[in-house]
Amino acid sequence: MQVNVDRESRTPLYLQIKNQIRQLILSHSLQPGYRLPPERKLAAALGVNRSTVVNAYRELEADGLIESHVGRGTMVNFIPGGEAGEELYLTLPPVWRNFYSSRAGRMNNPFISNILDMVAREDTISFALGVPAQEFHPVEYFSSIISGLMNKEGSALFEHGPTAGHYPLREYLAGYMAKRAIQAGPENIIILSGSQQGLDLAAKVFIEPGDAVVIEEHTYMGAIQVFAAAGARIFSVPMDEEGLQVDVLEQVLARYRPKFIYTQPTYQNPSGIAMSLARRRELLRLAYRFHVPVLEDDPYSELHYEGGFLPSLKSLDTSDHVIYLSTFSKVISPGLRLGWLAAPSDLARQLLMAKQLDDLHCNTLAQSVVNEFCRAGLLQAHLAMVREEYRKRRDAMLASLEEFAPPGLCWSRPAGGFHIWCSLPEGVHAGALLSRAVEKKVTFVPGDVFCANAGGTDRLRLSFSRCSETIIREGIRRFCTVLSKMINTGHGLDEAARQRQDLGQLF
Repeated sequence: MQVNVDRESRTPLYLQIKNQIRQLILSHSLQPGYRLPPERKLAAALGVNRSTVVNAYRELEADGLIESHVGRGTMVNFIPGGEAGEELYLTLPPVWRNFYSSRAGRMNNPFISNILDMVAREDTISFALGVPAQEFHPVEYFSSIISGLMNKEGSALFEHGPTAGHYPLREYLAGYMAKRAIQAGPENIIILSGSQQGLDLAAKVFIEPGDAVVIEEHTYMGAIQVFAAAGARIFSVPMDEEGLQVDVLEQVLARYRPKFIYTQPTYQNPSGIAMSLARRRELLRLAYRFHVPVLEDDPYSELHYEGGFLPSLKSLDTSDHVIYLSTFSKVISPGLRLGWLAAPSDLARQLLMAKQLDDLHCNTLAQSVVNEFCRAGLLQAHLAMVREEYRKRRDAMLASLEEFAPPGLCWSRPAGGFHIWCSLPEGVHAGALLSRAVEKKVTFVPGDVFCANAGGTDRLRLSFSRCSETIIREGIRRFCTVLSKMINTGHGLDEAARQRQDLGQLF
C-alpha cells in the first residue's frame, strides 16, 4: 500500500492519509478483506504521530470503507453499491498478496530458481550452479539397482515409509559416520529431502521472529533465505583463511545469545575455506561456554582434492551441542533430493515431528536405491572417480584464471568442494559485471547473495563442477574479457572508482 504525506500542503495530514487510502479502495487496488497496516507501523513509516493515523482510520470507518476487529486488525470492508457494482465485485479475482502471511513476505529472493533457469540455457557457459556434473551421474548402476529392486520388492517400493526414513539406509549412515568418528545410531538420524529441508526444520523448531542466529560472513544463500523467512535476526561473523573468526564470535555470543550458530566448516560455500582444527575446537568451546547449539552443514567434505579428511565438528563434539547435516546431492546427484541429519535423541524426536508436518517422509524408491548403491560399495568407487575429475576441473579453472585474469582480480585455491571465491578489482560491482557477462554467454553468482546484510558487491563465486576443462577455459576467457573491458572503459565501476580512474587518465 503506497501512501505519502505532503507537509507543505494545507490539507491536514490525517485527511491526506484518509483520501489516499479511500482512492485505493474505490479503485479496487485494495479489495475487501485486505488488512491495513497497524496504526503504529503506518505512523512510523510516514513519520507522523499515531493519533494522525488513528484519525484517518476513524474517518474511513465512518464512511463504511474499513472495519476494525480486536485481534484481527483493520480490514477493507467496502463493496461497491448497486447492481453494477455488485457484479463488478463478484468478478474481481483475488489480489493474492492481500492474503499472504508475514513469513511469505520475507520469501523474496528468487536467485536460486534464477540460477537453475540460467543453467538450462544451452548456449551459455554457467559457472553459477555448484552441483555434480550430469555426465557423472551413476545412471547405469541405478538402472540395474532399480530393476533388481522392482523384481524383489515390487509395489512395496511405492508405499509410505517411516517419517525418519528407510531404516536400512539410516543403519548404513550410522556406520558410515562412525568411520569418521561421528557417533550416531539409526534413531538419531533423519533422512531429509535434501539438506535444505534440514535447515527449514531447524528454523521451524528453533526460531521465533526476532530470535538471533549466527552465520558466517558469506554463506549458503539458501540458509540465509530460510532463516530470514523465519523472522530471525541474522548476525554475520567474518572469516579469514582459517575460517570463522572466533574472537568476533565470542563477542556476538556474549551480546546476543543466539538460538544457534550455522557453519560450513569444510570447504565452505562460497569461499571454499576449510576451518582449521584449532578454530573448530575453539568454536565448540565457545558453544559449550554460552550453551549455544551448532548447526554443522557438511555437503563437501567427501570432495577433497588435497590431503585427507578434516574432522567434522560433530566428531569433536563431546557435549551433544552439534546438529549434523549432510547430503547425497553433492556426491551422487542433486535430483535424488536426499540428505540426512544426526541429532541428540530428544532433539531428533522434535525435528521428526516437524518433518512429519512437512512431507510425511522422503521418496521411498529413492531411499531404497541409494541404500543398495551404498551397501554394494559403489559410493566409495564413485567418490574416488569424481574426486579425480573435479580436481582436474578445479585445476583447469585456476590455470585459466592465471592465464586470462586482469590485474586486481584475486581468487581462492580451494582444497575441496566446487567453488572458487573471487575478489574483484577496486570499484567493480559484481552485479554490473554479471549483466555484461550474460551478454557474452557466461554466468556466475555475485557475492552479495551470500550476505545476510550489506556487502559482497566486490565478490563473486565461480563453480567448476559442471563444465569440462575445455569449456572452463573458454568460459574464463569470456569472463575475463568482459571484466577487462569494464576496467578499461570505466563502465560498471562505482562512482568513487570512476572518479579516481578519470583523475589517473588526466595525469
